[in-house]
Amino acid sequence: MRTLPLSVGFMPLVDAAPLIVAHELGFAEEEGLALNLQSAPSWSTLRDRLVLGQIEAAHMLAPVPVAMALGLGGVPTKLDALCVLSVNGNSIGISNGLAAELSAKHPLPDFLDATLAGQALANLGRTLRVGVPFPFSMHAELLHYWLASSGLNTPEALDMRIIPPPLMAQAIAADEIDAFCVGEPWGSITVEQGGGRLLLAGAAIWNFTPEKVLAVRRDWAQAEDDLNGRLMRAVWKAGRWLADPAKRSTASDILAWPEYLDVSAEILDRALSGQMLTHQSAANHCVPRMLEFFDSAATFPWKSQAAWIGTRMAARFGLDRAQSAATAASVFRSDLYRRHLAPLGAVLPAASEKCEGALAHPTAMKATNGPLTLGPDRFFDGRIFDPAHPE
Repeated sequence: MRTLPLSVGFMPLVDAAPLIVAHELGFAEEEGLALNLQSAPSWSTLRDRLVLGQIEAAHMLAPVPVAMALGLGGVPTKLDALCVLSVNGNSIGISNGLAAELSAKHPLPDFLDATLAGQALANLGRTLRVGVPFPFSMHAELLHYWLASSGLNTPEALDMRIIPPPLMAQAIAADEIDAFCVGEPWGSITVEQGGGRLLLAGAAIWNFTPEKVLAVRRDWAQAEDDLNGRLMRAVWKAGRWLADPAKRSTASDILAWPEYLDVSAEILDRALSGQMLTHQSAANHCVPRMLEFFDSAATFPWKSQAAWIGTRMAARFGLDRAQSAATAASVFRSDLYRRHLAPLGAVLPAASEKCEGALAHPTAMKATNGPLTLGPDRFFDGRIFDPAHPE
């Protein structure tokens, strides 16, 4: 079968798995694609390669296309999010020094208790130096939302520093930061190297966080609709494969290869299994949906999730919230998702937006091509975001 070459960029993170699996297990080839996967050293490098046309598609932070559509970051090129690649997958870590400081006052909270963890940090009464991989990221959005709601809501309370994921463990061990929010495996690498410990799972802040998306330039999406569809179908098949627990060991082994993450399969398995080690002497801590690739419509680009990101950015950068929500929603291409994945039999939600944070329990939703049950998507503070009233 003749295959068409397609260059796709990624960052060395466990949540790049759908692209890596699509390439290595033949899902891309089934769709007539020959993927050229290219690792990037930082999110800014990956974004710039996509903007400059050096790659056609990228494993991308969900807020990046939204920020660019809102005119933030100084890069005018429009990007589209074709689908969500991964849900959740982040951890908040703290330095050994900060852990000792917190422990001197109270026992450290449970790994899933965002309320107590936030209160503990707010009670420090000083500036917190926090590392995040990029200014426009779910790491930054989750931290701002969580810490502001916990009482760290003044500019001087938070000193946010940009550190590429592979350098996060090094930064906290060197006392350059007090804490971080980062995707796996780099939180677990910090634990493994002894430079810090994990305080909180990102999923404890928002139970169903759209973490990474499959991003392309808007002009490319318009000109190459057939390639769009092929790539989306290959990635969707890979996500379905990753959802099978029996495939987890194989996935860990592939991701561990030097050309991808170059990290031991045992460490990578922690995020894939949800069995997280918070510090070296701890027992495994089970995190439901620590990282999700397929179930509960995980790959669907909900316009309401994009709108939530847009309103958060609007609040921080002084933009109109309603307009920002509408602009952000246009970036998540549920229309392309429906058109290209319906022929595969993908279960498609009847609506393209929903109230975010409203589900405390698994809930059936109207859908085509089969039944659909959405899992809990609560925010830690119980708020609900209605995209019809973003203001």
